[in-house]
Amino acid sequence: MAYTLLLSLVQSFVTLTNARQITFPPVSGYSSQQVISQSINEPDITQAKFVGLTTYANLPYVHCLAPEGQHVEPFDIAILGAPFDTGVTARPGARFGPGGIRRGSRRIEAATGWSVYTGDNVLLDWARVVDCGDAPLTFLDNTVALKQLDRAHQIVSSRNTNSTEHTNPRIITLGGDHTTTLSALRSTYHHWGPVSVIHFDSHLDTWDPKVLGGGISHYAGVNHGTFLHIAHEEGLIHNTSIHAGIRAPMSRPRGDLRNDLRCGFEIVKAREIDRYGVSGIIERLKTRVAGTKVYISVDIDVLDPAFAPATGTAEVGGWSTRELLSILDGLEGVDVVGADVVEVAPVYDNPGETTVLAAAEVVLSLVGLMVKNPN
Repeated sequence: MAYTLLLSLVQSFVTLTNARQITFPPVSGYSSQQVISQSINEPDITQAKFVGLTTYANLPYVHCLAPEGQHVEPFDIAILGAPFDTGVTARPGARFGPGGIRRGSRRIEAATGWSVYTGDNVLLDWARVVDCGDAPLTFLDNTVALKQLDRAHQIVSSRNTNSTEHTNPRIITLGGDHTTTLSALRSTYHHWGPVSVIHFDSHLDTWDPKVLGGGISHYAGVNHGTFLHIAHEEGLIHNTSIHAGIRAPMSRPRGDLRNDLRCGFEIVKAREIDRYGVSGIIERLKTRVAGTKVYISVDIDVLDPAFAPATGTAEVGGWSTRELLSILDGLEGVDVVGADVVEVAPVYDNPGETTVLAAAEVVLSLVGLMVKNPN
């Protein structure tokens, strides 16, 4: 019995020794393969994914807010996080939006970023696009936090560019609640003067601070529903601005609309896409801002909660992710000098990360608009 068992083990060993060595072909989508038999002691870690620092679209990190006198690499388009959410009137959580959007972008990278629609790769074009990390903002005092964000925009937008033709970098801000757009508009005004705003949102956000918050204090009047009113008061925006995707109810039906008109806005309501289609919406937006410098602000709640549940003030009846991306891509040729994606609150997302994936793709579309019109 023992002899038979020993003979069986010897035969099995001989069979394994003479077995065919199977080599698997490279797997599509991976830039390098690790051959275990050759690199088990010295594994290749240069192409690792989903590890290390999480930057937007795996872009290089640059310490754009480095102290004066310290060398900072030149760049043309900066991704800047604004982790602020104490200006909300509903659910908080958008302070974690910048990190959430970066997580949603992990599958995006320059090496494999060629568009199936256009054949272009906006991350490998003329512009050097970098991630500057987040502006360090206090969460204990809104006034101080917004001054910190003002300063961060001032520093980043004044850095040297990689291009010899364009002297000021453009910034795409990752919010953060929508109050953060006010600092970005102040920054664009400093370099380019007043801009037209294309405002993708379900809410007007032009409410008078005396109506929304200001009855309590001046401090409370600066929030995510009043920042466009304040931007108008400060002379930061043209009277050729436009909302897109509006559907939320109003507190003063006539007064809110009159005030919105005073602030320089026209309105494209969410359901108008059923009448005019995507191409009709694009035409209205481009006609409204024609001949001006443009700032695009995307509140993720412009999307229906089915596509973007992770936001503080969700409103049903919004656009789909595909419709929004098609509209953004259709704005090619518009002179976009600044942009943001805001109100992403990852704690309310589902396990599939629907909202942060959508937001990351929106950011890529905004990069594309800047790259394709470098004026």
